Amino acid sequence: MEALLSVEEAARQLGGISKWTLHAWLSQGRLQRTKVGGRTMIRESELAKVIEDGGKSPAPFRSRTGRTNENKGRPRRSRAPHASANGGGPNALV
Repeated sequence: MEALLSVEEAARQLGGISKWTLHAWLSQGRLQRTKVGGRTMIRESELAKVIEDGGKSPAPFRSRTGRTNENKGRPRRSRAPHASANGGGPNALV
């Protein structure tokens, strides 16, 4: 059976990175978790994958507009001032 490490133990084996960094990697899918009861454990083979990859994830693709693939097809947010910033708006007192 393969050894399982706690998040804290795995963080130490990865050179003393923060356990919060490790939790972020779990959320991003860079590492796979194994749940034992309510505890999050990490297999040694998962650590080996991260070490092999150098702990790097691929950079998001950026187009000439500076938008990543994640934002592709989504409308840009309006930069118009908030209605209350200029004292107007539908609920303004007259």
